[in-house]
Amino acid sequence: MKLRLVVVLSAAAVVSGVCRGGSDVGSKVSEEAIAARIREHRMGEIIVKTAAGAEVKVEQVRHAFWFGTAVSNSIAQGSFRRGMSEGDRDKYITTLKANFNSAVHENALKWHNCQRTQAAADYSTADAIYRICSENGIGMRGHCIFWCTDGQVQGWVKNLDKEAMREAVKTRALDVTSRFKGRIEEFDLNNELLFGNFYRRNLGEGIIKDMADWAKEGNPKAKLYLNEQGALAGGVRNADRYVALIKKTLDDGVKIDGIGCQGHFREMFDGAKLQGTLDKLGEFGLPIKITEYDFDSGDEQAKAEHLRQFYSICFAHPAVEGIIMWGFWEGAHWRPRAALWKRDWTATPAARTYRDLVFKKWWTVETGKADEKGVYRTRAFYGRHKVLSGGITREVCVTRDNPSETVDF
Repeated sequence: MKLRLVVVLSAAAVVSGVCRGGSDVGSKVSEEAIAARIREHRMGEIIVKTAAGAEVKVEQVRHAFWFGTAVSNSIAQGSFRRGMSEGDRDKYITTLKANFNSAVHENALKWHNCQRTQAAADYSTADAIYRICSENGIGMRGHCIFWCTDGQVQGWVKNLDKEAMREAVKTRALDVTSRFKGRIEEFDLNNELLFGNFYRRNLGEGIIKDMADWAKEGNPKAKLYLNEQGALAGGVRNADRYVALIKKTLDDGVKIDGIGCQGHFREMFDGAKLQGTLDKLGEFGLPIKITEYDFDSGDEQAKAEHLRQFYSICFAHPAVEGIIMWGFWEGAHWRPRAALWKRDWTATPAARTYRDLVFKKWWTVETGKADEKGVYRTRAFYGRHKVLSGGITREVCVTRDNPSETVDF
């Protein structure tokens, strides 16, 4: 059944109708406008040169856009597996591979998880999860180097004097980026700076710049993101505060490469507000990732519709480069009702909606014949594709930086 896009417009959005730049936010979230922006911002062209009249098939293999998930510690052999059986572990990995092209450690890479005491950090669980993802062709981002709220700082860190604490922070930043150099090269530098100031309070405002500099020293190629809650969920209540924080961080000379937005929802959302916030964040000219999406609801149809609307608006936005949901299986999910697959691995309507969007609606499968000059053209979603003609198969990539590719048979 095809679901109809329903967008809730706030009274303020209807009255003003505009965001900075003069564009009508309400009109941007109509079904037609979203589809048009997806065609504009997510598709390129593949040109095939083959024999006149030859059959041609173009089939997508992988998206350039990050459609990802957080991965539970439970799948690492030897970890505390919360009752996960070997059969569930195998099913978890199979489902992970079949549905996602990218991932993030849910907890294993957080400082308080891999260095509970002042002894050397233990990355064994993080490494095990990385190996599983790598073996299955799933790229990873790093979450998070620092979490700045007091409740997420280890007791042993809190007990250090200022000089020792600064040295511990430096060691952490250097260690995590250098350890995963060449494997994970995108990290949330800081988590929830709007809600936590432990390090700034104890080491001064300049510590954020130092953290970024040390992380870059560990791996100069590392891309560093801020990551924040409430800019999208909760009626975008923290959107303006987040914009101000990003501006201040950049003005302070901090080497930030991207903007991370959590999206832990408990309610349906205002599509115009979501679009307007993404537009505001996009003005920084930095890539945006939706780093932690879920919708905690017992209404399975509402979950499916929420996902469809949210993913559609975000996928259509030119600044957004990926959406990472925060888990997918009820048996290993911090919000079990938000999971796409039930405890017995039954797919929910939201799981079916997700697959319909990612692997059907936004997935290239085209067939046709070359014209009399031996040329066949087709639009294609950015990513890697197999091109078949005359019994020969070739692979080609179209991306935003390389939107048109010619395949010569």
